[in-house]
Amino acid sequence: MITVQGLFETHITTTDLARAIQFYKDVIGLRLAHVTSTRGAAFFWVGPGTKAMLGVWLAGSGPQRMQLHTAFQVSLGDVLAAPQTLAAAGVTALDFDGDATNEPVVIAWMPAASVFFRDPDGHLLELIAMLPD
Repeated sequence: MITVQGLFETHITTTDLARAIQFYKDVIGLRLAHVTSTRGAAFFWVGPGTKAMLGVWLAGSGPQRMQLHTAFQVSLGDVLAAPQTLAAAGVTALDFDGDATNEPVVIAWMPAASVFFRDPDGHLLELIAMLPD
């Protein structure tokens, strides 16, 4: 059996690569690693170093779209501040049911605190911090 040590990368699509680059750099705070305009993609480092990556790929303009979910591990302080931080960037914080909120939700079975929100392409993003038992 192979022992998985972690998740290295995940990929999502966008209809506007420049807008997505701005969002993931300026709103989420990810470090832009590489842009390949010939392939219509941008890659971001997630967290310190080069241990995790998010790829954002330009998709067609057709109405068929997938909306995906990605959770970013952050500190509890950042989760607590997220609704106000997101609001300042013009982004609505959401609870687990997708309703607007001004405070994090607690997922008791994990346990974790999190805030959800959507990127400009409708992907569901989450800021999550694990809580002590």
